[in-house]
Amino acid sequence: MRVKFRKGEQREFLNLVINKLNCLSLRGLLQFGFNINYDCLKNYYCERRLMPLDFFNDLCYLSKINNPFKIVYFNDNWGKVKGGKS
Repeated sequence: MRVKFRKGEQREFLNLVINKLNCLSLRGLLQFGFNINYDCLKNYYCERRLMPLDFFNDLCYLSKINNPFKIVYFNDNWGKVKGGKS
């Protein structure tokens, strides 16, 4: 599942997580053992990609945030192009 925020709120969420975890920057989140590339994390920060639900839940658990944002859930195959004949 993927998590979609309103415009600008995904960046706010990541900034809130960074502040709660006392990280210096976005790269500081990687010290908590997430198996995500820094480039992918930057794409989440710039809101080019939707965040996976398990990564979102891990961030909420570590930073002790009770999800103050309105979010919408999408399936993993959302946005993919269907190949072949229909």
